[in-house]
Amino acid sequence: MEAKSTAKDLSQIAIMSAVICVCAWITIPIPGVPFTLQIFGVFTALKLLGGKKGTISIVLYILLGLVGLPVFSSFQAGPGALFGPTGGYIMGFVIIGLVYWACTPLCRNALTRNLSLIIGLAFCYLFGTFWFTALMTARGNVMTVGKALMLCVIPFILPDLGKLALAELLAGRLKKVVR
Repeated sequence: MEAKSTAKDLSQIAIMSAVICVCAWITIPIPGVPFTLQIFGVFTALKLLGGKKGTISIVLYILLGLVGLPVFSSFQAGPGALFGPTGGYIMGFVIIGLVYWACTPLCRNALTRNLSLIIGLAFCYLFGTFWFTALMTARGNVMTVGKALMLCVIPFILPDLGKLALAELLAGRLKKVVR
């Protein structure tokens, strides 16, 4: 985005924020952290809009939830949801965007761009896991990093990589329309 945002840029950012919202509502409830398509929306936003506009759409999504719109999984909203035990993973979406944004100029092909998303996802997992562990421990629950990883990360690695592959496929087909 240039210094002056165009209506097209703002529309694309808003639409991708809405896509992330809808993806968050698609939930498969499991014990612990629910299985959602939020990360698919994040990957798709970054792949379609690029690092800068994609990251802005992620931040907009988070701000919508913070001010009370029910955009998080299970239609949750507000500071309680964002700063709750799984909020670190939501905030970690921004890390994914920042890593992608920083790496995109260095990435010459889809493989290296996807690798930057995987690295960003690893940082998201790391931030979210430490956040989860700290909050659960502060609430009096016995929570180790290993236990948090088994509950909040390990079950999601393969599905999240599948969502990345799906985002790659979808973005590849939609890029011509978006541009």
